[in-house]
Amino acid sequence: MKTEKSKITIHMVSSLDGFIAKKDGSVSWMHSKDTYEKGIELTKEYIAKFLKSIDCYIMGSKTYEHAVELGWPYGNVPVFVLTKRNMKSNRKNVQFLSGDLAEIVSNTLKPKYNNIWMVGGSMLTKEFLRLGLADEINISIIPTLLGNGKLFFDFIGREILLHLKDTTSFKDGMVELEYEIKKE
Repeated sequence: MKTEKSKITIHMVSSLDGFIAKKDGSVSWMHSKDTYEKGIELTKEYIAKFLKSIDCYIMGSKTYEHAVELGWPYGNVPVFVLTKRNMKSNRKNVQFLSGDLAEIVSNTLKPKYNNIWMVGGSMLTKEFLRLGLADEINISIIPTLLGNGKLFFDFIGREILLHLKDTTSFKDGMVELEYEIKKE
């Protein structure tokens, strides 16, 4: 049941040079083999506690297809997939939507969910930012330079000011940056 103001967080895993996938769409590089002794251990308990705080996910159809291929990390949490394609899922928690993004956010997501996570991809990220629909950006940076591929922030077209809320370093070398999007 909704009890507080809704918050939409854009989340993405990125290489240090800002790519979310290789040119061929591969994300096999996303698991760091680095070691950083001062970092936090990314345990199953840590991940479970974090995931419990998310009320629903919203993503594009390509991200959805990657999630299905990689083993579906979203459990039974509601997932909204934005697509113009005719797609189906055997999962009861997945709903496919199309139409005006601002209306979907205002009429479908915000009235029902508090902690909404937009998890990909770059085109959807661009629209959320362009329309001013997101409240926060959470980037998990893997210690890898890809050199080329699919950009996370793909030419948004306007300047957006951010406020650093927190940083977390993990033992595998991944760094998480949490930003609040300053509203103009």
